[in-house]
Amino acid sequence: MSSTTEVPRRGGRYTHAEAILGPELCGRLADTKVLLVGAGGIGCELLKNVVLTGFGHITLLDLDTIDLSNLNRQFLFRKKDIKQSKAMVAAQTAGAFNPNVHIYPIHANIKEPQFDIEWFRGFDIVLNALDNLDARRHVNKMCMAAGIPLVESGTAGYLGQVQPLLKDRTECFDCVLKPTPKSFPVCTIRSTPSQPIHCIVWAKSYLLPQLFGEDEDGTTELDDAEKQGENGGQEIAALRKEALAYRAVRKALRAAETTHDAAKTVFQKVFHSDILNLLSMSDMWRSRAPPTPLDFHAIENHSFVIQEPSKSHTATGGVNGRSSGKPAANGHVNGNAASAPIQQRNGTNAGLKDQRALSLQDNLALFVSSTNRLAARLRAGEETISFDKDDDDTLDFVTAASNLRSAAYYIERKTRWEVKEMAGNIIPAIATTNAIISGLIVLQALHILRKSYGALKIVHLQFKPSVPLGTVNLCPPNPKCAICRDTYTTVLCDPTNVTLGEIIDGILGDGNGEHGGTGRREVSVYEDKRVLSDPDWDDNLERTLESLNVTRGKFLTIVDEEGEWGDIAVALSVLPPNRPADGPSLILPSPLPKPTHTPRRTSPAPTVSRKRSAPDDDIEESEPLSKRPRINGAITVPQMGSPSKKRRLEDEGLVMLSGATDEVDDEVIVID
Repeated sequence: MSSTTEVPRRGGRYTHAEAILGPELCGRLADTKVLLVGAGGIGCELLKNVVLTGFGHITLLDLDTIDLSNLNRQFLFRKKDIKQSKAMVAAQTAGAFNPNVHIYPIHANIKEPQFDIEWFRGFDIVLNALDNLDARRHVNKMCMAAGIPLVESGTAGYLGQVQPLLKDRTECFDCVLKPTPKSFPVCTIRSTPSQPIHCIVWAKSYLLPQLFGEDEDGTTELDDAEKQGENGGQEIAALRKEALAYRAVRKALRAAETTHDAAKTVFQKVFHSDILNLLSMSDMWRSRAPPTPLDFHAIENHSFVIQEPSKSHTATGGVNGRSSGKPAANGHVNGNAASAPIQQRNGTNAGLKDQRALSLQDNLALFVSSTNRLAARLRAGEETISFDKDDDDTLDFVTAASNLRSAAYYIERKTRWEVKEMAGNIIPAIATTNAIISGLIVLQALHILRKSYGALKIVHLQFKPSVPLGTVNLCPPNPKCAICRDTYTTVLCDPTNVTLGEIIDGILGDGNGEHGGTGRREVSVYEDKRVLSDPDWDDNLERTLESLNVTRGKFLTIVDEEGEWGDIAVALSVLPPNRPADGPSLILPSPLPKPTHTPRRTSPAPTVSRKRSAPDDDIEESEPLSKRPRINGAITVPQMGSPSKKRRLEDEGLVMLSGATDEVDDEVIVID
């Protein structure tokens, strides 16, 4: 492979770039190493931009494969590329745009251990084009640890944002808390839905896995619900019994011949028997309208009528013509649903096929058809089937099942297109928005390479035709951020031979001189959310890192027990390949890390009393307790906490007793 430095940068395709960027920056682009994470909507546009701008070395990483739904905006892909790696196809397509650049595609997960801090340090800048919050946070932490500039971005419909992130200069991605994805209580999904999304989540995440996936008893989420303290013990018990009954239904679907009767068996179990079982718990329906069991043959014969409740809280429509006197759907005012009978809301042929409304009969036919198609796939050899928005069989099943459940609970039904959008968590994507955002990313990247930090801005693309772009000045780092405020360092080690204690002692050092670290002190050690040791528990100090599952690409966080020193995040990396066979198994950084030091505020010294002390007031000095002893290999329970904790309690006026039988004997001195 030829070197890009051999290609002249003057004249030709780089004439305009040199005029705009200047000869110095334009010449440096050929040697610039860029990591582009993500080859989706933004990633395709961004890859095209960095290739045409002339960035010489581009590493493109993406885990995903190409789906049919990607083709409307991800222009580097064609229909023949479906199911192939996005990174590989994008690199091959974009490589033809500029023969002077080198693109290195990687089909992998950015969180894999080989992409450690040393790997990140091999780049000049990182450009994020991700739609996954967890992956974004990971890349942000790696860039903060490696000290590599990061440009973060995202789009949603007509809206978009670009944010440059630099260690110690700007806030990082985690300096501001991000909203967590919305979740729903299990009992709401399984028993008392009130919105279309509840029925869609039920069909996608519960019914489909129960019938065609790995979840044979469906009790795992019920166990989690009980642990989290969800209300409704009787309801959870009934749901547990209902889940176990699915085994017979699963067996029928996997029988040698799955016919119309097998789909009917599923229907009777899910939309008739299970609803009757819920209706037997009368307490559940005191404040909400009870659902109506569906009748398979009545729907087929167009004789099944189910009246939706009125929008008022004193509904008179009721179920099957009876007055229920209950609030609207399950305690909620169903403002979206029509008050006409569901049977009368027949679909029309107007509009696209996926966007037409489906009648109750349409949904029943679609349910039977999709159930039989999925069952045939199981008999053909597929072990399990999971939901995929581009899989017509699973999408048809979720559409029909969710709409039938909505009918039983008097909830507005959705079209196939709407179900696909909601079940697939599809964020509206517009190719023009992606193109604008990707152009802004490159502009911010050029400012960073030019070190024009004053020109960096957070840029928003907003839904305002008169002012489509808005800018915000960069904020300084959040002093309480647990990511960018840590002191990062790297150790090269062999996890099979190096112990946790060796890492801690090596990083803390002896405290002598400027490069001797902070010295020995009481610390706690964490790996992500796991506690590996603290001053009162040192069992893991003699264990190897490998035995603790602390290997390449992971971080050990050393936290000062007294809170006087900042946290140290130790990144683990592999030993150099040219290391001698008898070389050390641990290579420490030089100099050793020294985080910020904030001494504890000392309380003012007590005033010396002029009164003569009582003759019996003898002060005894006690030595601090030693580490907990081992007897026959077992660790005995310590009689007292660590000296530091005892000292802190005494400072607050508290006394720690050595045992349960100890008493405090206070002597009272009476002074005339």
